[in-house]
Amino acid sequence: MKKASSRTRVVTGGAIVAALALGGFGAYSASATGEEAAAAPAAAEADAKNKNTTRSPHLTIEAATKAARATLEAAEKENQRVSVAVVDRNGNTIVTLRGDGAGPQSYESAVKKAYTAVSWNAPTSELAKRLTNAPTLKDIPGTLFLAGGAPVTAKGAPIAGIGVAGAPSGDLDEKFARAGVATLGK
Repeated sequence: MKKASSRTRVVTGGAIVAALALGGFGAYSASATGEEAAAAPAAAEADAKNKNTTRSPHLTIEAATKAARATLEAAEKENQRVSVAVVDRNGNTIVTLRGDGAGPQSYESAVKKAYTAVSWNAPTSELAKRLTNAPTLKDIPGTLFLAGGAPVTAKGAPIAGIGVAGAPSGDLDEKFARAGVATLGK
């Protein structure tokens, strides 16, 4: 091991850098010598041929936008002011639309409902019923067990979630979310 400074140690052979950042600022780096680089194992290829990877369907931005717009239009037809969120299989937001006059709480609630629906591949109204037997479910970060979320599936597996919030009842929120899901089947 070579000592680079009192705050940095460079360990050769593995090109590992350990910086003791005791109030220090700056960049630290290390590189292997030619001999050390040659001794490093080659990176294993992760491809479909050797079964190290998997493919899963994803909702496109175009489809997510189409569903969000259809959801918002369904709510507007009933004079409801809502926010709509569409999240992917991992719960990452693809698109959100905040309808004119939607309450400030509706945006975050829509995202959480969409996340909850895709996480359990079930409408959030059904999931809310499960709280009777498992009340701590509601403590899972990022979830919201109120009606208004609907999963989007492909071949029986969840690929997205649509969440709606802002209508006077969760039943209406979920009705609008289902309208968005139905648009994807057309």
